[in-house]
Amino acid sequence: MTRYWRSTLPLAGAATLTLGMAHAQSPELSDPPAIDGAVLDDHGSHTIRMGIGLAETSPQYLSSRYFADILAQRTDGRITVNIFPNSQLGDDVQMMEMLQTGTLDMSYPSSSPATTYVSELAVFDLPFLLPTREAAIAVMNSDVAQEMLDAFEGTGIKALTFSENGYRQLSNSARPVASPDDVAGLDVRGLSVRTMENPVHLSIWETLGANPTPMAFGELFSAMEQGVVDGQENPWSTILTSNFHEVQDYGSETRHVYTPFIMMMSERTWDRLAPEYQELVQDAARKSAEYEIQLAAEYDDWSRDQLEERGMQITRLDDDQIAAFQEAVQPVYDEWAPRIGEDLIASIQEIANAAGNE
Repeated sequence: MTRYWRSTLPLAGAATLTLGMAHAQSPELSDPPAIDGAVLDDHGSHTIRMGIGLAETSPQYLSSRYFADILAQRTDGRITVNIFPNSQLGDDVQMMEMLQTGTLDMSYPSSSPATTYVSELAVFDLPFLLPTREAAIAVMNSDVAQEMLDAFEGTGIKALTFSENGYRQLSNSARPVASPDDVAGLDVRGLSVRTMENPVHLSIWETLGANPTPMAFGELFSAMEQGVVDGQENPWSTILTSNFHEVQDYGSETRHVYTPFIMMMSERTWDRLAPEYQELVQDAARKSAEYEIQLAAEYDDWSRDQLEERGMQITRLDDDQIAAFQEAVQPVYDEWAPRIGEDLIASIQEIANAAGNE
């Protein structure tokens, strides 16, 4: 019998979802797909500890519970996944290190900090590389993306699949931003923007005339509240579930970077699984990733609208305004394309363009 998690965290049709310390009407999220397939033979019992960075209301968490349910149902409860949200076990970097040592079984980091292990992943940090979600999905399902996942072999990490962190948007407490000049400030100082500790992201904001400030995500709310930084950039859903609207007056729909998540397992844990269990884990990862991408799309616009209802002034950039940002960050490509790989960038652009022409 499937142990559905909707009994403790309602989805579609529910009255509320917990968003940090606040409550809001829930988005119309899709139910998880039906779990099909026979129960596998008994290859032993396993308890898997999985750490994730985001909250229980996030698409990342909801899809991870679906992943856990698939494994539980298909093994008659012999594989149990215990999920620890809200960075309880550490940040992305720390949890990946735990995967390497075998002190954590699974994690679900953003691709950006994973460039330490597979440098080609830095391609996803390039600005405006993936113009639409359809283009992003086509790239994540491509042979090029699979080669990046395979490149983790030997690192102590088994990379299972990509899913969606989402398009990063700018928020700040200083002024509306509709152009690169608004970031740089011209007659006033440039915005101080928190970024991940990622050299491509730092280059983007330096090129735009901002003062990028690398900082751990867990420190960000208080830093914005105290005025240490003016703003930050994250998907709308993360901005909402982290209650950043309480300390950020302005948002801009820049969609400047599309960041994937990568579902990962410790190679030590993977090697302990029987081949049939390994195949099940890989299949469940892909199915839960498809569900996560669907939830992320449903959550995105709803989160933006919720932020507006809560008082954030959001600027929706038109095509000409986006083009101005694209032109302004061209030096980032000039600097990083030779390092990341011009052939890799061209391959991804070709896939993205083909998806846009379908």
